[in-house]
Amino acid sequence: MVQPGSWLGILGGGQLARMFTMAAQTMGYRVAVLDPDQSSPGGRVAERHIQANYDDLDALGELARITLAVTTEFENVPADSLRFLDGLVSVSPNAEAVEIAQDRIREKTFLHDHGFQVAPHAVITHVDDFNHFPQNISFPGILKVSRFGYDGKGQLLVNNLSELKIGFEKLGGVPCVFEQFLSLHSEVSVIVARDHTGNTAVFPVAENQHSGGILDVTIAPARAAEQIVSMAEQLAISLAEVLQYNGILCVEFFILNDGALVINEIAPRPHNSGHYTIDACSVSQFEQQVRVTSGLPLVRPRQYTPAVMVNLLGDLWRNGEPNWHRVLQDDRVKLHLYGKEDPRPGRKMGHLTVVDSDLDRALLLSQEIKQILRQE
Repeated sequence: MVQPGSWLGILGGGQLARMFTMAAQTMGYRVAVLDPDQSSPGGRVAERHIQANYDDLDALGELARITLAVTTEFENVPADSLRFLDGLVSVSPNAEAVEIAQDRIREKTFLHDHGFQVAPHAVITHVDDFNHFPQNISFPGILKVSRFGYDGKGQLLVNNLSELKIGFEKLGGVPCVFEQFLSLHSEVSVIVARDHTGNTAVFPVAENQHSGGILDVTIAPARAAEQIVSMAEQLAISLAEVLQYNGILCVEFFILNDGALVINEIAPRPHNSGHYTIDACSVSQFEQQVRVTSGLPLVRPRQYTPAVMVNLLGDLWRNGEPNWHRVLQDDRVKLHLYGKEDPRPGRKMGHLTVVDSDLDRALLLSQEIKQILRQE
């Protein structure tokens, strides 16, 4: 176990690293962030910022000299960097699991081969693949690059085979996955923590609503049947076990109209949909990440109050800083800004969480706040 007061490291310096760092510091740890951006949100609050690329062996060596345990904040960290560190310090999550999650082709193949239900899909790596397109897959659907796509980036809506061919060219002819649209009831996510000895702890299942491919609102607890919620939790735990995972894992599910659960994507890190845990639960996803990283005992999360999380994108800054005075007049509203300098459209600048003993009231207030912010 890495005792509080020691150094922890994290690869990546975005908002997830920022919130991990703040949780670790609250528990007495010091944190070193490795990130190439000199103004990274995580690097700004950490005790040490190593400004370097993720495959810089000298920088990785320096991180290993400073810290006793290292984690990550996003899935596109090179797996070889994790392997390099694994010989020097405790590392979570494991490189093999990250390699699967950072490549949609490998992810879909792994899930299917291990009996998890996924959407009907086709792998496209070359123009010749269109000559053998599966007859059992129908349109419309989404064409996604296999690597480095997130928040709607590297994705295209396609309605037929002709558009699919054009879309493949638009995305640069890189390996892609085409996913058939399904008839959905809703989308939910499960965040599970699993430590190095196989102990697990699951956060309450959350319901997600997207806009433009980016998470817009998370509602917790999810408005889903108890049987479906329980099944989603068990599937997420099973997946973490099959991956021999250690760390925080988010599993996103589609709930179909017939109640079936289909895994959409997995994320080997804390997730946007888990931000509500900071204000509404006995332990946040970031404190749980600190616990896994350092070897402290996992604890069972308890949700104290229903909550609605709303993402704050750079679009809200079109006329300058939003009017937070109007938003923060109600003590049920908790604001979290990430310290980013450039509020570009579609960029996650922060989030707010509305907590209330009544979920419907929390939803209503979140909608009123969104309307206020849009009008500013």
